[in-house]
Amino acid sequence: MSLTTPGGDTVADYKMLIGGELCDATSGETFETFEPATGEKIADVPKAGKEDAVRAIEAARKAFDEGPWPKMSGKERADKLRKIVEVIGAHAAELSEIETRDGGGTIRKAQLADVPGAQQSFEWFAKMAEEQPTEVELTGSPLPPSENYLRYEPLGVCSGVIPWNFPLIMASWKIAPALAAGNTSVLKPASFTSLSALLMAQFINEECDLPPGVLNVISGPGGTVGEELASNPLVDKTAFTGSTEVGRRIMQLASATVKPVTLELGGKSANIVLDDADLDVAAAGVLWGTFMHGGQVCESGTRALVQRGIYDEFVSLLADRAGKIQLGNPLDFETDLGPLVSRSQVQTVERYVASGREEVGEPVTGGAKPEGLPAGLDRDCFFQPTIFTDVDNEAKIAQEEIFGPVLCVIPFETDEEAVALANDSIYGLGGGVQSSNLDRAKKVAAAMRTGTVWINDYHLISPERPFGGYKQSGIGRELGTFGYNIYRQVKHVHVNTGEGRDTHFHYQLLSANI
Repeated sequence: MSLTTPGGDTVADYKMLIGGELCDATSGETFETFEPATGEKIADVPKAGKEDAVRAIEAARKAFDEGPWPKMSGKERADKLRKIVEVIGAHAAELSEIETRDGGGTIRKAQLADVPGAQQSFEWFAKMAEEQPTEVELTGSPLPPSENYLRYEPLGVCSGVIPWNFPLIMASWKIAPALAAGNTSVLKPASFTSLSALLMAQFINEECDLPPGVLNVISGPGGTVGEELASNPLVDKTAFTGSTEVGRRIMQLASATVKPVTLELGGKSANIVLDDADLDVAAAGVLWGTFMHGGQVCESGTRALVQRGIYDEFVSLLADRAGKIQLGNPLDFETDLGPLVSRSQVQTVERYVASGREEVGEPVTGGAKPEGLPAGLDRDCFFQPTIFTDVDNEAKIAQEEIFGPVLCVIPFETDEEAVALANDSIYGLGGGVQSSNLDRAKKVAAAMRTGTVWINDYHLISPERPFGGYKQSGIGRELGTFGYNIYRQVKHVHVNTGEGRDTHFHYQLLSANI
């Protein structure tokens, strides 16, 4: 692979990782990937088919069944994961650049959040591998005399399918806990943004000395590769992050072999602004909660519920400040927002904005592609931060996930009404409460049916704390100790410590003659 410094020539010649070898698709097919900021082609990416998915699964199966990885101590695996942390740091410049160029997020986000976030995930799960027990003593019993204990064991082959919005971090969320717990992994990044995961896999393969087949990363369409990773009987667990619609399909496919699934799906999160909030801080929190990464975040607070007494003043603050968010070249560190991931995503946003105009009226700011971008940028991949006010919670733009820079501001009268509006959604992934009264805010947070609530903050996700959703936002939790233990099987072992037949009196429940 030829690599350049940030801002240099195009990165090219990407390979998949299967069984410890960098390789092309069996068919030799590739697909193109483009830099959304400019519309220019970045690379040809291997287009895996079902046979490649099976090949990767079989490599992971062999590595688990015959290799040393699941038999290593937690400390030994932790050492390997910490080597991955070092390797990501050593290649931070390359990874930051390709994360920016492939997905459209800013270089500021890549350098300050994406690359460190991936490192933190591997570091946290290295800590879990070291510290979490593999055996736990249970209470014994006198009749019959016995010892009892739990064993925590790796599940086996774990597949992961990740979305296009945070490919590097999402890859770490799937790979790190699986490997820390002693499993082997097969990962499929999204077709729009495959490059950073493939590049990280290459660096890990070349510099981290993992046994062959422990980590496999393949690129290709979800309809073939992703479905194989969810349905193949040699896979013991699958984890998916993406849309609720695809999550339903993953559940259906996994059910054929009754394999456990972790699903982190869509959201339409509510950020509640109470009338005692510091409006200066709350306005910044609402804008950050919605427009970070162009709103292409599953738990974005894209519904701002604002109490009537402060509504007009707060809307004015939001509109004024949203208009000052700078769109531009994502490789410029001063840029606030880059492009959305693709022209097709912009078209999706445009359809929702048109629906908002029909149902609600004109937005108070934004609502179109920007003018006056620097030369060389593809205007068709950019969209202005957009705010609709006085939105009915039943409106399409308030109920459906847009995955773009569109905020719905909804008025409410009482705390109880705010909670009812927040919970009036098929989703329950994230949410926020902005208030100077922490007791009041905590009471509101407790009533919200959502997996994470930030009080006087937003978007702060740590590998140390569980993340996931209620309702149709998903099943299970990633990160934290929860996100480690979902990659471990639980076995109860009972040891009869007595001597002679008398300690097995319960056998008589069948017959005294055995």
